[in-house]
Amino acid sequence: MAQRWRRPAPRLVRGAPRRERRRRLMAEPARGALADRDSEPRHGTAAGSGTPPGPGTPTARTGWWHRLRRDRTLLLMVAPAVGLLLLFTYVPLLWTTVAYLDYDPFTQGLWTSPWVGLDNFTLLFEDSRFWDAFANTLSITFIQLVLFFPVPIALALLLNSVLSDKVRGLVQSILYLPHFFSWVLVITIFQQMLGGAGLLAQQLRAHGHEGFDLMTDPGVFKFLITAQLVWKDAGWGVIVFLAALSAVNQDLYEAAAVDGANRRRRMWHVTLPALRPVIALLLVLRVGDSLTVGFEQILLQRDAVGPGASEVFDTYVWWVGIANTDYGIAAAGGLIKGAFSLVLVLIANKVAHMLGEQGVYRK
Repeated sequence: MAQRWRRPAPRLVRGAPRRERRRRLMAEPARGALADRDSEPRHGTAAGSGTPPGPGTPTARTGWWHRLRRDRTLLLMVAPAVGLLLLFTYVPLLWTTVAYLDYDPFTQGLWTSPWVGLDNFTLLFEDSRFWDAFANTLSITFIQLVLFFPVPIALALLLNSVLSDKVRGLVQSILYLPHFFSWVLVITIFQQMLGGAGLLAQQLRAHGHEGFDLMTDPGVFKFLITAQLVWKDAGWGVIVFLAALSAVNQDLYEAAAVDGANRRRRMWHVTLPALRPVIALLLVLRVGDSLTVGFEQILLQRDAVGPGASEVFDTYVWWVGIANTDYGIAAAGGLIKGAFSLVLVLIANKVAHMLGEQGVYRK
C-alpha cells in the first residue's frame, strides 16, 4: 500500500515557545489592570456609564439635609444631653461678667450693676484667708494624689489576678457599693467608728485605755478626708482600669510565661505598660482638677476642726462670696480657679507628651 502523504511540521526555533509564553504572561496583568480601571465608576457618574448617578447611588459628598435625615435617631438620643450641657455649662458663662461688677441681684440686675473692673480680684488677693485656703487645697490635693490615686490601680490588678468569676464579681460589688452613699452617710459612719463616742474609742476605754477623737483633730484632718475618699470612691475608680485590662492581649501573657517570666515580671512588663495610657490620662485630669477637693465633704466637717485646717478654695468662695452675698468675689474666685486649672492641664499634658503618652489630646 502506498503511504499517505503528510505535510511536514513547521520547524521550531529553539526558545521561541518559552519567549512567547513569557510575553503573554507579562501582558495579562496589564490587561487586567486596564479592565479594572475602566470598570471603576468615575467621579460624578454612575458605574459603567457616562450618565449622572441616580437617586439611590451614593456620591462622594452628601448634603447636610441628607445627613440630618439619616442620623435623626442618633441626634434625638443625644439632644437631651446637649441641652443639659448648654443650660448648665455654657449659658452660665454669661454671668462671668459678675466678677467685674458690683453685683447685687436684689436691688440691681446684671445689666445695671456698676462696673468695678479688677477691684474684686484685688480684694481677693489681699485677703490672707484666701491664700491659707489655697495652700490647704494644694496640700490636700498632693496627699490625695499620693495616697488615693494608686489605690484603684492596685485594686484593679488584684481583681484581675482572681481566677474565680464569682469571687471577682462579689468583691467588685462590695467595692462599688460605697460610691452610691451620700457624704452625709459616709461621715456619719466614720463618726460612729472614729469619733470620741465611737466604737473604737469605747472599746479602748472599756479595756482601761484612753480614748481618742480623730474627727475633731485638725492635725489628721487631711489624712482623714483622704481615707474617707478612698473608702467611698476607690472601688468606683477600679472600673476604668479593669476595662483597660480586659483589652490586653492574652497572647502577651502566654509569651511572657513561655520566656520564663513569673507573675510579678508579667505584671511589670505586660500589665502596667498596657495601663500607662489610661494612668496618664486620669493623672492629667486629676492634676487639672486639683482645686476641687470635695466641697460637700469638707463643708460638713469644717466646724468640727476649724477653718484653719479645713478651709479650701471652694469653701472659702462659698463663705465669702455666697454666704456674705458678695457675688463679685465669688465670680472672681471661679475665674481664677478655671484659669489655674487650665494651666495645670496644659503643663501636665505636656509632661505626658514628653513621656511618650497621648494625654488629653495629641500633639
